Amino acid sequence: MSGHTDNSITIDAPLDLVWDMTNDIENWPHLFSEYASVEVLSREGEATTFRLTMHPDESGKVWSWVSERTMDRDSRTVRARRVETGPFAHMNIKWEYVQLPGGVQMRWVQDFAMKPDAPVDDDWMTDNINRNSRTQMALIRDRIEQAARDPRRTAPVAR
Repeated sequence: MSGHTDNSITIDAPLDLVWDMTNDIENWPHLFSEYASVEVLSREGEATTFRLTMHPDESGKVWSWVSERTMDRDSRTVRARRVETGPFAHMNIKWEYVQLPGGVQMRWVQDFAMKPDAPVDDDWMTDNINRNSRTQMALIRDRIEQAARDPRRTAPVAR
């Protein structure tokens, strides 16, 4: 069995701002509420390998893993995968950005499978990712829309 999620949100901001803010990996602890830190391990062209560390969960456990993320601005897509998979057999993520009349639709598609000895199964993780994606996307939308309204803003540049 495997898990699949597909979530999207429309952000009322210019495409360049949405792209730059969501792909500024070093700034993710300020964009997402769940990440405590990001450590960039390497960059090669449009590919970045980095370690994400979350804030402690309700039991005090700190989750951390290494991911690889490759941006393709021309196609307005980003592909990522966990290099250190932890409880996942695999985790692949695709982000898509589509210009719409009301803003930019940002879509996250995740395909994964949990290891047989993982503490949760695919169904539980699918529900968890869907719930968390909606929360994080709304937060990101609000932060980007606020930045878009700020006349003093200078957009971060995605590396």
